[in-house]
Amino acid sequence: MDLKKYFVKAPLIPTIIQEHETKRVLMLAYMNEESLKKTIETGYTWFYSRSRGELWNKGATSGNVQRVITITGDCDDDTLLIQVNQTGSACHTGEKSCFYREAGVADFRSKEDSKSDPKEDSMEERYGLPECMNDTVKESSSSEVLDELYKVVMERKKTFSENSYTCYLFEKGLDKILKKCGEECSEVIIAAKNTSFLTGIERDESQIEIKNEICDLLYHLTVLMVNEGISLEDIYDILKQRSRKIGNLKTFHQSDHNS
Repeated sequence: MDLKKYFVKAPLIPTIIQEHETKRVLMLAYMNEESLKKTIETGYTWFYSRSRGELWNKGATSGNVQRVITITGDCDDDTLLIQVNQTGSACHTGEKSCFYREAGVADFRSKEDSKSDPKEDSMEERYGLPECMNDTVKESSSSEVLDELYKVVMERKKTFSENSYTCYLFEKGLDKILKKCGEECSEVIIAAKNTSFLTGIERDESQIEIKNEICDLLYHLTVLMVNEGISLEDIYDILKQRSRKIGNLKTFHQSDHNS
């Protein structure tokens, strides 16, 4: 493959990073020919730091790696679009995307347009669930939110929608759902581990990422439950039974010791 054509105009080219499944723009960085080669060789993103004057591997320190799915050049061969599977957050602030500020520079939408636009991290944007789910969650008490989520995910299983990530998971089947549950569980662990070294405001900000990752995990577990015909009542009943048992702590210690 001739990579030199991408660097005829300049030694560095802008590279847009997009989440493969949601098509959400995560970040923009720069590549030179060497970083592009390393990205292709390793299957994970490498960039060139203009401030440090060196190559850097995304997530090498934080664990928030980007596994490459596709690399596409634009019509002029001077910009790259890379679709990835993102582990954890793409932004150094702990946000999923570097573009988390809403209309921070200019906003030409009318008030009506602004109201109709789904907010970042909305149910529609993150999971392909109907926008009305946002209002349902806001109006529900804490104990009802999972029940409402379960109902909507179940409805998505019955009614296919082309733009729904939830429908996409059901279409791909159990193996894909299990894979996503595993990935989200790993991201919760990574986010918590990263936070454990922080203090003060940095720790508070990083805990936001843990909360988001836990929500992602709960969502994917809900999809798994619906797919397998397991109701929330089934889970609630088991939790109630366990809460009534005496000596659970000893049992847990024995289980942990023997595992």
